[in-house]
Amino acid sequence: MSKKQIYSWALYDWANSAFATTVMAGFFPIFFQEYWSNPDNVSLSTFYLGLGNSIASIIVALLAPILGAIADRGSFKKKFLIFFAFLGAVMTLGLGFIAQGMWPIALLVYIFSTIGFSGANIFYDSLLPSISNDNNIDKVSALGFSLGYLGGGILVIINAAMVNFPSFFGLSSVVEATQYSFISVAIWWAVFSIPLLVFVKEEKVNEKESIKDSVKNGIIQFKNTFQDIKKLKVVATFLLAYWLYIDGVDTVVRMAAAFASTLEFSTGDIIGALVLIQLVAFVATLIYIKISNYIGLKNGIYLGILGYVVIIICGFFVENVAQFYIVAFLIGCFQGGIQSISRSLYSRIIPENKAAEFYGFYNMLGKFAAVFGPILMGSVTLILSNNFDDEITAARYGLLSIMILFILGAYVFSKVDIAEGEAIAKNL
Repeated sequence: MSKKQIYSWALYDWANSAFATTVMAGFFPIFFQEYWSNPDNVSLSTFYLGLGNSIASIIVALLAPILGAIADRGSFKKKFLIFFAFLGAVMTLGLGFIAQGMWPIALLVYIFSTIGFSGANIFYDSLLPSISNDNNIDKVSALGFSLGYLGGGILVIINAAMVNFPSFFGLSSVVEATQYSFISVAIWWAVFSIPLLVFVKEEKVNEKESIKDSVKNGIIQFKNTFQDIKKLKVVATFLLAYWLYIDGVDTVVRMAAAFASTLEFSTGDIIGALVLIQLVAFVATLIYIKISNYIGLKNGIYLGILGYVVIIICGFFVENVAQFYIVAFLIGCFQGGIQSISRSLYSRIIPENKAAEFYGFYNMLGKFAAVFGPILMGSVTLILSNNFDDEITAARYGLLSIMILFILGAYVFSKVDIAEGEAIAKNL
């Protein structure tokens, strides 16, 4: 477990976070509405974008149990990571060459790039035990998150500069600058994945077990874990709550740029807000954890849910760029915190001797997130666009509809008895 292996592993987060920032949260939603789709019908564009995000999430969620089984049982982690990372990078590269108006192709390519991004992350996470131990696993994991925020932030700043000052970079227009931004993400992703592929050593597990047997036995293992979770009421209740509110969090991340574009904010303003989120989240997540330790983890979750309710309400009333940046600042304050605290709380209510299995289920539900939110927001926007005089009003109510995920999540989470969960986990 050398430092070379640790930093090589963490650099993959630096590599693929560029996709999450520049493509997923930033340029793709804007470019899809203004270039590939119909800019005169933003409600329909928002619906298609929400549908695309939901389809990608469903596919990854359905694949996750099988992929997780392979990761747990066979020594195929790096091979499958390479496959999915390659798929994601190549599809992202392809986004830079799709002609105007070709929204079905753009959406299909985006879906496959998202599958590559999420699929590779399953195997990236599964390599963590191979390059860490019980004493440093938390620090190594945090290093990955930190480098991810930093790497994604650096490239999106460069891409924002390209879009705002295309001539400075020798580019002819904003369109060309955006296309080269997609290409830069693919190159960044591929290049900074190399250290992991070269230096990270994978533990040999079940060497004689084929991929077919790994899938078969892994599914059996998954079914057994599912039966355990059904018996553990506290764990099951928490997972349901987590699924609801984290769907809301991911929807805000994926659909915020499309909403801002509907409000007719410039691409530069939207990307600037995205950069602000990255910079604030890098610091705020650490502060959030300290606050949650002081007020209690359960109250820390409530704080995050309340924060997102306030974010949505503020977003509903946004009229100008200054207000939009305030909302972006608030997202940065709560985005990383609610995710970190959720993982910490979950670790307290699951049996220690079955942590890997239970976290596999936790990660699968995480992949199911952003299925209902985007399609809910897109559908409400599309339906209400026929009842209002302007599409902006419809988009505001589309955003407001996401609040139901946080309200339901908070209600279900109120039924979680952490003390009971901890006591049961210790006795298993």
